[in-house]
Amino acid sequence: MIKPLGSRVLIKMKEGEETTKSGIILASSAQEKPQIAEVIEVGPGEVIDGKNEVMNVKKGDNVIVSKYSGTEVKYEGTDYIIVKQDDILAKVE
Repeated sequence: MIKPLGSRVLIKMKEGEETTKSGIILASSAQEKPQIAEVIEVGPGEVIDGKNEVMNVKKGDNVIVSKYSGTEVKYEGTDYIIVKQDDILAKVE
C-alpha cells in the first residue's frame, strides 16, 4: 500500500455521473471531472516547531479537492492522487 509522507493525503476520485437527471447518457469527453474523493491514507503530518501538525482528515472521509491539484499515481491497477492537505477544500458529510 502507498503511505503518504508529511502532510500529504492519498485519495481516490469518485466516479462522475454518466447519465443526466433527465436520462441523457453523456460521452466521457462531455462529463465534468469530479472533485469529490475518498481519503485512502493520511500521512503523519509535518513537524513544525517541534510539534506534529494536526491532520484534519482521516481514512474514509469524503473530501472536495482543488480541481488540478496533486500527483496522479497508478498502483496495482488503481488510479490514486497524492495531494497536500492544503489542497483539500472541505469534507463532505
